[in-house]
Amino acid sequence: MRFARLGPAGDEIPVAIDDGEVLDLRSLTGDISGGFLASDPGPDALVRHARAAGDLPVVDRADGLRRGSPVARPGKVVCIGLNYRDHAAETGADIPTEPIVFMKDPMTVIGPDDEVLVPRGSTKTDWEIELAIVIGTTARYCASEDEAATHIAGYAIANDVSERAFQLERGGQWDKGKSCETFNPLGPWLVTPSALEADGLDPNALSLQLRVNGELRQDGSTRDMIFRPAEIVRYLSQFMVLYPGDVISTGTPAGVALGSGAPYLQAGDVVELTAEGLGSQRQTIGAA
Repeated sequence: MRFARLGPAGDEIPVAIDDGEVLDLRSLTGDISGGFLASDPGPDALVRHARAAGDLPVVDRADGLRRGSPVARPGKVVCIGLNYRDHAAETGADIPTEPIVFMKDPMTVIGPDDEVLVPRGSTKTDWEIELAIVIGTTARYCASEDEAATHIAGYAIANDVSERAFQLERGGQWDKGKSCETFNPLGPWLVTPSALEADGLDPNALSLQLRVNGELRQDGSTRDMIFRPAEIVRYLSQFMVLYPGDVISTGTPAGVALGSGAPYLQAGDVVELTAEGLGSQRQTIGAA
């Protein structure tokens, strides 16, 4: 099943997309929030039971509605750096022996098609297509990847937009280059593990592509990750509690401007992202 939030910013409708129908979930939940994701039985079971009972109306003209982030404001956004071998190589970094962890301001999360703003003073605003993990149940001290996987509600596309001068040349604090306004388009859907499996897809082997002004810049696969999604959840749970609705961005493949020499983003550029089984994003770049 796929979950989404449709409508104007701040007034989105929680929906499920199942068997080609867009179902209004407001009789079940006010939003796609941590509380809904952690519900018992799980959100899939809740939706199927309510649908069978005829309690979920179909959303009219859903295709015409704005697509918001598929998760209401997460408690935290945790990011993994240099998690693809080719990306580490293009930036001249050593292959990490443990995940490189940094945090991103949750207020950066926007819809998948919302405008991304180049910050004031920016000269090096960059793109990063990433597989995002959304946590479904509280995770502490997971003992194995199998245990960690039980805490994953689903997956989405994230664009980990980054200002490289702020990140690398202004005191060496990555968070400064990652937490500018609008720097985390997310969605369009939260796709559950069971939905990926039903489509014959594996989160450890999804293709990822990103284009800028129609030119292919990133063309990778999650099979090239150094640390797999479930291992990332297991690892992070040793250092912090992961709560329902938290988002984890798992790193980006080669092809970012920082390593490839491509021009950095400017107002008027268009960025398009696609990920196998997870849908697509399209952002126009503006100026703060």
